[in-house]
Amino acid sequence: MDPQLARTLTRAGLTRRGFLRSGGAGGLVLGGAAALSACGGISGSDEAAEEEIAAATGGGSEAAGSGSLAISSWIQYIDVSDDDENERPTLNQFTEETGIAVEYFEDVNSNEEYFATVREQLDAGEPIGRDLVVLTDWMAGRLLGFGWLSELNLDNIPNASNLNERLAEVAFDPERAYSLPWQSGLTGIGYNREELGRELTSVNDLFAEDLAGRVTFLAEMRDTMGLILASMDIDPLNHEFSDYERAIERLQQAVDAGQIRQFPGGDYTADLAAGNAVAAIGWSGDIFQLQFDDPALEFVVPTEGSLLWSDNMLVPANAENQAAAEQFMDFVYRPEIAAQIAAYVNYITPVSGAQEALAEFDPELAESEFIFPTEESLANTFDFKLLDEDEEAEYQNLFQGVIGA
Repeated sequence: MDPQLARTLTRAGLTRRGFLRSGGAGGLVLGGAAALSACGGISGSDEAAEEEIAAATGGGSEAAGSGSLAISSWIQYIDVSDDDENERPTLNQFTEETGIAVEYFEDVNSNEEYFATVREQLDAGEPIGRDLVVLTDWMAGRLLGFGWLSELNLDNIPNASNLNERLAEVAFDPERAYSLPWQSGLTGIGYNREELGRELTSVNDLFAEDLAGRVTFLAEMRDTMGLILASMDIDPLNHEFSDYERAIERLQQAVDAGQIRQFPGGDYTADLAAGNAVAAIGWSGDIFQLQFDDPALEFVVPTEGSLLWSDNMLVPANAENQAAAEQFMDFVYRPEIAAQIAAYVNYITPVSGAQEALAEFDPELAESEFIFPTEESLANTFDFKLLDEDEEAEYQNLFQGVIGA
């Protein structure tokens, strides 16, 4: 591995600290934040944004014979240079190697929110201005069920063979013909132990009186309701609708009592970083990243268990440059590239060989349970019940009614 790259990776936490203090991702987006078009979809970047892309990737959107690649993903989900927060080493390397300029949008804040911006275009058979999107398992399955994803040409992705065998088969895409995992993670509890003055070990602890107005729950239904169901000794994977209604009632009571500060999406970290919240239902990698700035923050797997999930790389139907998307998938499935991404985002990498690659420049991080959990750790995890479209609507309507979305 390039020595300069190794130095960049081991200092990645410094960049993360600067980001978290800002409370947002705007300064990191190559191509600028996406705007909603009149038809409810996503528009492209403007001229100034294209200049940013060219500067950050070392090329332009008209790189000779290669075109460009437009990606939608979540905030804080790819490595950023410690020297310039507008540069991303992985994207730079990809452009240098392939000549493909990358427009990288951090415009996924929640699965439902993103779905609402693209559904009309996808339903009409129109391109959405993205060649690659990163969405969670259940939403990936939903788009696949509607016929809104393109089948992957695996001949263009030989490194797909590096996919961890534990993730090789999933219910929504058994043969991985339409998806490849980007990262996986755990949903649990993040909290500031110094500010709170005690440990939190259970989701039930989040309902304590001294946390009123100081805790956030996620706007992702499965994350929040999965943990609440588990806290009530109800299996999130195998439950009746009446069980879900009881869990919704508990959430409603907490909202009515002013217990929950808000229901953010992927930007929930801002409240924790700023001290506006002392506890949150959150995602493992995010809390690990926050610890670079504030070691008092901790992530715990609740005694009732944790939701295990994956976010997946998907090619929307009618994408303008599927070949570039597949080339990017192949690139990030190289163990050394997967390692440098994992060193920054601190989520569970899906790529076999990444742990050995990471150990070459950061042996301690290569032993992190956040990135490479043991089978013992994974034994205390669960999944959420698979819902059909009617059930999805029913579950979401109840949840959205409580959180006021």
